[in-house]
Amino acid sequence: MAGYFAIFLVLLTIASGLIWLLDARLFAPKRREQVEQAVAAAGGKLPPETIERIAKEPWLAETARSIFPIIAIITVLRSFLFEPFQIPSGSMMPTLLVGDFILVQKFAYDVKDPVFRKTLYRNNTPSHGDIAVFKYPENPRLDYIKRIIGLPGDRVIYRDKQFFIQRACTEAHQGQCPGLEQVRYSFTAEGEFTQQGLPQRRYTEQFGDKQYDILLTAALPEQKGQYFRQAGTAIDEWLVPEGHYFAVGDNRDNSRDSRFFGFIEEDLMVGKAVFIWMSFEFSDNPDRVLPRWIPVGIRFERLGRIR
Repeated sequence: MAGYFAIFLVLLTIASGLIWLLDARLFAPKRREQVEQAVAAAGGKLPPETIERIAKEPWLAETARSIFPIIAIITVLRSFLFEPFQIPSGSMMPTLLVGDFILVQKFAYDVKDPVFRKTLYRNNTPSHGDIAVFKYPENPRLDYIKRIIGLPGDRVIYRDKQFFIQRACTEAHQGQCPGLEQVRYSFTAEGEFTQQGLPQRRYTEQFGDKQYDILLTAALPEQKGQYFRQAGTAIDEWLVPEGHYFAVGDNRDNSRDSRFFGFIEEDLMVGKAVFIWMSFEFSDNPDRVLPRWIPVGIRFERLGRIR
């Protein structure tokens, strides 16, 4: 089931469209007929203000006629093309920051209806390295955003803060199944970001043909005791089932992701994050007079495509 706002938009579109249609087909002709009768009764001479009063649309019909085209366009765009999201946490730093406003391409994956989220059209499926928005498996009312690491059939290992992937063996491999692949990264910088007062290290990770930055907090241990346990595998190893995906945050030590809640069903996929259209900067100064939700600046340098 979709979120409350999506359902509200659909209901508003249907209601305003029905009201507009009902008035146009049933009540508007009656108003025109009343005007003609009044003009005839007045001998063909009737003041314009009187005609306007008789022909005037009811407030509800006028409002429905005005908002229906706009609401309908918004509903179609938001449901099938692009949907805006705001980044609320630091789990995808440094790729996405708190205050980033992004566009999610809905048709990048399967196209779903906006209310019951049933697949209407089979399109593409997520790829390794995509930044995907999906419904949180433990509470589908919430939207989560993470990077896709494992596809159906992949074997995923996270050990010593390092991912290893054995890609799914398919008929295209002709018996030569892929081996275990280390997702390599190289050190970039340290001290730009912190977690719990601890400095974080920034690395550039290379996964197939995709390159992006991640954060690691060297002083924090892996939380293996909280990992999602899959029967028949090691505590830090997962085999992605068919029709499911494995996704993690770029801020590896500050992200609740598939390592903790498990796999993501393909029906929960919302779309692919493709563009930052606005980025607000907020202040953490405790002595600040204005509320913390009021931005102190705009990060224009962050606007553009997401990688």
